[in-house]
Amino acid sequence: MRSVLKQIHHRRKDVLTGASTGQNCASVASNQEEAFVFATKAVTCAAVRPVSYGIHAAVNSVASSGAKAAGVMLTIFLPPEVREEEIRGMMQDAERTCEALGIEILGSHPTVTDAVHRPVLSVSGTGKVKKDSLQQAGNAKPGQEIVITKWVGLEATALLASEREQELKKRFPAELIETAEEFAGYLSAVKEASAAQECGGNAMYALSEGGVFAALWEMASAAGVGMDVDLKKIPIRQETVEICEYFGINPYQILSSGSMMIAADNGWALVRELEKSGIPAAVIGTFTSGNDRIIRNGGECRYLDKPQMDEIYKVMEQEIETCQS
Repeated sequence: MRSVLKQIHHRRKDVLTGASTGQNCASVASNQEEAFVFATKAVTCAAVRPVSYGIHAAVNSVASSGAKAAGVMLTIFLPPEVREEEIRGMMQDAERTCEALGIEILGSHPTVTDAVHRPVLSVSGTGKVKKDSLQQAGNAKPGQEIVITKWVGLEATALLASEREQELKKRFPAELIETAEEFAGYLSAVKEASAAQECGGNAMYALSEGGVFAALWEMASAAGVGMDVDLKKIPIRQETVEICEYFGINPYQILSSGSMMIAADNGWALVRELEKSGIPAAVIGTFTSGNDRIIRNGGECRYLDKPQMDEIYKVMEQEIETCQS
């Protein structure tokens, strides 16, 4: 990502938030009081309900800026063997997801190409926000507490439970897998973004690809701060732990749409307010001065590494190799 951002030099005065490390989305002034917010997300590893996953990821990013999302635009690349009923089903799923979020499908462009062997999706979300309410991940300050909503790894857990359901049911009780599949119902973080803004959160970052470790690194980089995080305090469901252990992947480095990371002066007061709205949350550490990004695990202490490739792709690569052999 750093090599990509280094190529971007031209800037406009009306662009309030542009391409930079740690930013979930961009913002452009529409007048003296308001700004439009834009976010783009790609989904490359979900064959089951890929549009729903992408819409939630894009809208969560828009919400992390403090904006209210208005709609999404969809670009879908489909393999040649796709059937018409599959395309119809994807668009029906997209419409249901957007209706539940109160947003509109602003445009859709399906393309059939032999460049892909499964659906590949790009979702662009947009919304509006008052300039004085615009949130940026770079607003986090030393001394503020780090709050995480719901549980990390929800998206990847739901995706793996759906994509590899029969395989997983040979190892785990059906009830565990069915519960994991239901995590797809927790992928919207719009509600907590709104609640956090009302309750003193001054910087937010929507978890997505790379999981909580990537989000911690990106948010700290955007703000130019360090952090001190307790791994044991990061909220995670047992279903996620079990499924990740089965596939040999790190649950803190997997797709995690549905969780919002928030910087707050009083994290526990924010947690209590979020819980009043039915949103579980936890304080996992603090932002610090300097650049040290420390992860504590009991008596062990290590420095957070730069974001790596999302661990879920290791599982998907195994699937591709199996299909080709």
